Formats: sequence, structure tokens, C-alpha cells
Amino acid sequence: MNLQVTGHHLDVTPAIRDYLTSKLDRLTRHFDNVIDVSVILSMEREQRKAEASIHVRGRDLFAESQDADMYAAIDALIDKLDRQILKHKGKRNGTRGDTTAKRTAPE
Repeated sequence: MNLQVTGHHLDVTPAIRDYLTSKLDRLTRHFDNVIDVSVILSMEREQRKAEASIHVRGRDLFAESQDADMYAAIDALIDKLDRQILKHKGKRNGTRGDTTAKRTAPE
């Protein structure tokens, strides 16, 4: 997984970078085919914004999050990306909307 972290109007400290990489490990736990991750952290007045674009096999995923705290914005961003990756993984494996399960009718 190639990781690129960029900061707009703020310096990306080693603590923020370590926190981000530890949270991104959750995504690779659910889906191994994560190729590239590009994260942009920015600061606008009282809001901190985190946005990421992930290139996985077969698709590009994008999410963004805003909060007053940068760590909370990163947490919300990872939650959004995790939901998107699980949905993509379900579509790819064919388990989503599986119609082969038979319903039993009451006798």
C-alpha cells in the first residue's frame, strides 16, 4: 500500500502520520487489495478537514470528513472508507443481494 499524506495550512506531524497509518491498517485488514491511498489534511477556520482517495482493485473510493478536532475527523473518515470498502468487497464477492437462499414457507 502506497501512502501519500499532504497537509494544507498545517504541518503533518509524526504523531498525526502515525495515528493515520494505524487507522488505515483497519482498512487493509478488511480488504487486501488496497493499492494507493492519498490523504489530504487541511484546516479551515475552526474546522479540520480530512479527505482521502483510495485506489483499490477495480475502483476508486473517496470520502471526506470535517470536525473541530483533527483526530476526530480522521476517525470519521476511516469509518466512511471502511463502509465503502466492505460494500465494494461484498459486491465483488457476489455475497450482496444473494438470491440463492431459499425462504421456507409456513405449512
